[in-house]
Amino acid sequence: MKVLLVDDDRFALKLHTRLLANCGFGNVVAHEHATDAVALLELDNQAFGLILCDLQMPRMDGVEFIRQLVRIRYAGALVLVSGEDSRILQTAEKLSKAHRLNVLGILKKPVSSEQLQQVLKHNQLPIAKWPAASKIYAREALSLAISGDELVNYYQPKVDLVSGMVTGVETLVRWRHPVDGLVYPDQFIGLAEKTGLIDDLTRVVLDGALRQARTWQDAGLHLCVAVNVSMDNLISLDFPDFVAQAVRQAGVPPTSLILEVTESQLMNDPLMALDILTRLRLKRISLSIDDFGTGHSSLAQLRDIPFDELKVDRSFVHGVGRDPSLRTLFDASLGMGRQLGMKTVAEGVEDREDWNFLRLGGCDTAQGYFIARPMPGAELPGWIDDWGVRYRNLVTSES
Repeated sequence: MKVLLVDDDRFALKLHTRLLANCGFGNVVAHEHATDAVALLELDNQAFGLILCDLQMPRMDGVEFIRQLVRIRYAGALVLVSGEDSRILQTAEKLSKAHRLNVLGILKKPVSSEQLQQVLKHNQLPIAKWPAASKIYAREALSLAISGDELVNYYQPKVDLVSGMVTGVETLVRWRHPVDGLVYPDQFIGLAEKTGLIDDLTRVVLDGALRQARTWQDAGLHLCVAVNVSMDNLISLDFPDFVAQAVRQAGVPPTSLILEVTESQLMNDPLMALDILTRLRLKRISLSIDDFGTGHSSLAQLRDIPFDELKVDRSFVHGVGRDPSLRTLFDASLGMGRQLGMKTVAEGVEDREDWNFLRLGGCDTAQGYFIARPMPGAELPGWIDDWGVRYRNLVTSES
């Protein structure tokens, strides 16, 4: 694999070239100026499978260089290197990932052979294709999908961190498109909200989730089912009555339904949201504040709305065990939830390190790819059996 080094420090270029050679990367091109590196990449943006880039550079700094990588649609791997404060490095990493660059990791100067080997060893380096632009769907197509049973629910398990028991699931809708296959919600939820279809979509998802809950219940599996609701659902005064009626028709207890509301959405019309959400609680429907910490008025929402559950956003969960800043934010969120008598859920549990930290951190429930990816409802009972075995193995390996 051909590697590009970008650093204004000549000694660092020589050192990193030698470290890469020790890791088996002998084809290395080094540049002191990011502008020269960009010019080289513009000739062939996929000539290099890996780039190591410093952040603090004259003429064009590392953040500007990242912007140029996005412009030329670089699809190889990127490692950020700097002697700057760790917070700056972490922010630059988040920026790069938000731009969909394949960031393998961050290295703090002076870089050691062990640091570099660890970053390269735990990542796959083949060049990936640049993500294709999301397809834009027409309102008519989505309307037909809603009325034509093309929407299907997937369910991601939530597990108790103490007992390992599966306590519930989050419902995640997919569009089974006749041509494009499985379409994820980020490609059509916004369309539904903009075109007035969100009420119809939410009702289809809710009805499907409640029917699935009844199927599980009849099989002896009693789970709480969470369904996401849009702020646009919370401007209809009859929404609580619709939800209560749907629960009755499904034949499941109201307490088995949780409605998840994204925190930032509540700011649109707090008075109307307060009215509708309070009525839902009076009907024994549980409420969860989703993506907590990413909105603009977290404390006000916790003060004003009778939430039962607080879901800590994945951006404060993944990597929390090795990042002191994340740990501070996570602990603060958890503390507020506990003091207000709310159940706490950690989203985005991606690996064993996240799991181990949460097991000791006092959070109630965990959800994420380390536990399970979203799955069709029919697959959940079999997965629960497999999870029981896996959980026992996890606990055994802890001792």
